[in-house]
Amino acid sequence: MEMSNMPLGGHWVLVIIMIILATWVIYRYLAPQNAKEWRNAGLIQGFIIALYAEMYGFPLTIYLLTGFFGLEIPWLHMRGHLWSTLLGLGDVGAMIEMIIGLGLVILGLLLLARGWSQVYKAQKENRLVTDGLYTYVRHPQYTGIFLILFGQLVHWPTILTLLLFPVIVVAYIYLARQEESAMRKAFGQKYVEYMKRTRMFFPEIKNWKLLFKKG
Repeated sequence: MEMSNMPLGGHWVLVIIMIILATWVIYRYLAPQNAKEWRNAGLIQGFIIALYAEMYGFPLTIYLLTGFFGLEIPWLHMRGHLWSTLLGLGDVGAMIEMIIGLGLVILGLLLLARGWSQVYKAQKENRLVTDGLYTYVRHPQYTGIFLILFGQLVHWPTILTLLLFPVIVVAYIYLARQEESAMRKAFGQKYVEYMKRTRMFFPEIKNWKLLFKKG
C-alpha cells in the first residue's frame, strides 16, 4: 500500500512510542529542578501529547474543520497536512511543509542538546557559561524549544498545539527573566555586561550560522 493511501489515525501504539521518546528528550535535556521548570516541562509534554494523539491517533482538528466548519480536508495521512490543504498546494506543498517543519525540529534539538551539555559542564565547574552557544544568545536551550515547537506547527498544526504554543513561549520568557535576575545576583556586573552583548533568544542574523557550527 502506498503511503498516500494509508488512513489517518488509529495508530495508538505509535502514539505511545512517540510520546515516550519525546518525553525522554524533554526531561533529559531540560532537567527541571524547581516547580516553575516542572510546570513548563509539563506544558511541553501536553503539547507533545496533543500533537501525536492527533497525528497518529484521532484527527480531532481535521474532524472539526471538515465537520463543523465545512472545510474539505482529506482524511488521509499524507494528505492531511492543513497548511498545504488550506493553501491549495497539494502533495508538493505537503512535502515542502514537512521538510521545513522537520528541519526546524532538528535544529532545535541540536540547540537543546548542546546547550544542556554546556550548562552541565559549567555547573560542575561552578562558573558562568558565556562561550559556545552562549556567545550569541543567553538562552539557547529555550531557543531550541521554540524552534522544535514551531517546526511541529509548520509540519502538523492542530487546534490544541496552536493554543498551547503561545502559552509555552510566554512561560519560558517569564522563566528566562527570573533566571537572569538570579544570575545578576550571583555574578553581579559580570553578568550585566554579558547581557549587554548578547541577545535573549535569537542572535543577530549574521550569527545564525555560527550558532549551529560544530565545537
